[in-house]
Amino acid sequence: MTHTLRKILGLTPPKILSLGFMLLISIGTVLLCLPAASTGDRISLLDALFMATSATCVTGLAVIDTGTQLTTFGQIVLLALFQIGGLGFVTMATLITLVLNKRISLKERILLQESMNQNSLQGIVLLIRRVLLYSLVIQLTGALILTSRFLGDMPSGKALYYGLFHSISIFNNAGFDLFGDVHGPFSGLTRYAEDPIINITVMALIFLGGIGFIVLSDVIDFPKRKRLTLHSKVVLSTSAILIVVGAVLFFWMELHYTLKPLTSAGKVMASFLQAITPRSGGVTTIEIPLLRQSTQFLMIILMFIGAAPGSTGGGIKITTFAVLIIAVFTQIRGKQDVVLFRQRISKDTVYRAITMTLLSLLLIIFSTMLLSVTENATFLMVLFEAVSAFGTSGISMGLTTELTPIGKVLIIILMFVGRTGPLTLAYALKPKKSKELYHYPEGNITIG
Repeated sequence: MTHTLRKILGLTPPKILSLGFMLLISIGTVLLCLPAASTGDRISLLDALFMATSATCVTGLAVIDTGTQLTTFGQIVLLALFQIGGLGFVTMATLITLVLNKRISLKERILLQESMNQNSLQGIVLLIRRVLLYSLVIQLTGALILTSRFLGDMPSGKALYYGLFHSISIFNNAGFDLFGDVHGPFSGLTRYAEDPIINITVMALIFLGGIGFIVLSDVIDFPKRKRLTLHSKVVLSTSAILIVVGAVLFFWMELHYTLKPLTSAGKVMASFLQAITPRSGGVTTIEIPLLRQSTQFLMIILMFIGAAPGSTGGGIKITTFAVLIIAVFTQIRGKQDVVLFRQRISKDTVYRAITMTLLSLLLIIFSTMLLSVTENATFLMVLFEAVSAFGTSGISMGLTTELTPIGKVLIIILMFVGRTGPLTLAYALKPKKSKELYHYPEGNITIG
């Protein structure tokens, strides 16, 4: 890896990951502040920091329109940030090491293990090689499909650029788009609500980016191994349930409202896309402010759950949600062991899931309270913005561009914590672990 990274390897992996994201955000902020990055007046420091954080943390919330207010240079800066931020700066540093044919040390392998949320060092370098290969193939395939579609709407050079930019953005769950330059500022993909090529390609890119590289590798190896790991089974099954249930509920709640003008096929595509995109995608074909409050709250729930571990997405993660749900049913049935696919889940994993969820809830509650004070908006709009930032979803009800300076700072913090993970940040900030020399006597309290 780089010489700088070697210098700081004395730090714990969570601290290195947190500092790495901070460094990327700082570089991005400086570059976006340059006159060459904006089409009009120079971007303010706070707005540049917001955009750099949103790109690095692959969120997609934007205080300025990417398509009209950023030059090609500024857009490429964002592209580089969400590509590195999506795959992880450690993964990109490993790519440099592999290209230079240098040996990856044990400490570096431990750092890779932490960045990919792996439980073992075994095969970690092979996984990183696969991550890079799969990402390249998927993003190039998406770019070719989108380019072929955009050729009917714009010149070939612009179509190629748009195809590549949006494929990388959507696969990395960044959610940035350039269609403000074509259909008007902050227009997104609303003009393509009934386009099957755009919808299917976008859904596939979000899904492949959101299930995680561990699962992708496992699925590709399935024909040879004839089995999936427990992690892959949980991610795939829970993802399928959330997508189908989310799409059915969205269809039911919006059938006579925002979906009414669309054709039957358009209604189905819009429902599935809006069920997939909250879990970190960030691109929509339906205007979110026009949705019913019940639908907006459904999207808040999906954004909070998020994507899979080791993916480009955020949230508390699909596996955390699955473990919590099964743990609740286990307790209701009076059982002791939490079992998924005939395999017992360790109590440490259950405690970690509970801790992750509770920390996330407390963070969102506290942030929403503060935003309710600083912003002139409805409670649901503020809650939506906070959860979108934490879940790195990038969907907004329109509050992002109206944020006060304090509101922008709060959203920046939420995006950063959402990408690095509350537990990772907690581990990075906690003091050095010391051995407990004694235990207190056990006590009993009444629950429920």
